Amino acid sequence: MLDQKLQQKLLQKLSPQQIQMIKLLEVPAMQLEQRIKKELEENPALEEGPDDDDLPGEEEEDEIDQEQTDREQDEFALDDYLNDEDIPDYRLQINNASRDDERRDEIPYAAGSSFHENLIQQFNLRADTEREETLGEYIIGNIDDDGYLRREVENMVDDLAFLQNITTDTDELKAILKIIQDLEPAGVGARDLRECLLLQIERKDLSVPSVALAKTVLTDFFEEFSRRHYEKIMVRMGIGEDEMKGVIDEVLKLNPKPGGTISDPYSKTAQHIIPDFILEQSDSSLELSLNNRNIPELKVNRGYSEMLESYTRDKKAGKQNRDAILFVKQKLDAAKWFIDAMKQRQNTLLLTMNAILEYQKDYFAEGDDTKLKPMILKDVAEMTGLDISTVSRVANSKYIQTHFGIYPLKFFFSEGMQTDAGDEVSTREIKRILQECLSNEDKRKPLTDEKLTEILQEKGYQIARRTVAKYREQLNIPVARMRKEIK
Repeated sequence: MLDQKLQQKLLQKLSPQQIQMIKLLEVPAMQLEQRIKKELEENPALEEGPDDDDLPGEEEEDEIDQEQTDREQDEFALDDYLNDEDIPDYRLQINNASRDDERRDEIPYAAGSSFHENLIQQFNLRADTEREETLGEYIIGNIDDDGYLRREVENMVDDLAFLQNITTDTDELKAILKIIQDLEPAGVGARDLRECLLLQIERKDLSVPSVALAKTVLTDFFEEFSRRHYEKIMVRMGIGEDEMKGVIDEVLKLNPKPGGTISDPYSKTAQHIIPDFILEQSDSSLELSLNNRNIPELKVNRGYSEMLESYTRDKKAGKQNRDAILFVKQKLDAAKWFIDAMKQRQNTLLLTMNAILEYQKDYFAEGDDTKLKPMILKDVAEMTGLDISTVSRVANSKYIQTHFGIYPLKFFFSEGMQTDAGDEVSTREIKRILQECLSNEDKRKPLTDEKLTEILQEKGYQIARRTVAKYREQLNIPVARMRKEIK
């Protein structure tokens, strides 16, 4: 039986200008230059250079404005941009930074050809026919940034048939995949971790006993090895602790993410970053600025604005060339929207970063991690009057260069808790203590989460075991059993 009912739902809508602003907020400095270049290429009404005076003829455009507005009335739901928001974790990357203006050219920049381009170049040198090049490039296009082929070969056969009208079979694709798996870096094109490690170990000298044993372990005992059941492996293979230690050492030399060995300036695997903010220390004060290196000034093309002015003055010509007028106005509006969005982006970034500086002023004065106060997105939102989602977008993928290193903005955010003495401390301090405990533990008998909880409670941090487990996982540290080593 069908049950029909009416349901009211209130959705906030965003205009195209607001959408543009949201997207620009998310773009880090490393990609902003490319984003501006793309806009310059697509919109001839936008050009580089200092801003001109206000555009003429705006009072005469009411009739055209109304028709243009009718054409551009499509709006987007706020949910499309605010739901499922991804706030990535960051690792601390500290590089020595200078405070002198003349040293700004030394800001690290990512460089190099992309991972996939590199693979395609290698493969095309090995391919014998144009068909092999086409199939090889398709397979490489399905390899992710870590270097793994996540799509099933059978599914790619179907994709090629339906999308590119190319008839092939699994045998042909597997033969081409075998060539790809022989490219650099070793391990690329694997379909799982086991295959990735085996592809690498097979390129080593198998006459070396530890290498040969490592291949056997990865081939026949991968599940046991991944769970660190070393004693079980030693019994089943009839080897001793020294030989097992040799196997472990060989496997640790392998790369579980071979895609990260090739620099790509627009991927997460890039080794260098471009800071979005520059914080310089002058005497006892701190000076914050946006890193606008290689970011051009933008203005509206005068020729386009004069063209629109001439059309609006000549009513007869305007009626005869209405489509041309609408096109020109659309491009002019888009140019003005983009320039305004860029200005709003700068203002929002500086407003947010200045609030973070104010909140964490004791930390930024010295760079002492113990001076970091508990701070969440809501704290900065209340200081700036911005929405929490806006603060989140500013913090995501943005970095600041300080006089003591380069840090992701997410580094400065952490929750807080109270000690037995009633002092509020950042959860970062608890994580630091955990890190120290785990770094100094006996790897033969690693500390369990229960034991770590007892240690923290003895130090005055009343914390639950499940919270300790959560912090340990956030530090990318496996459970005790997985940390056990043979020495």
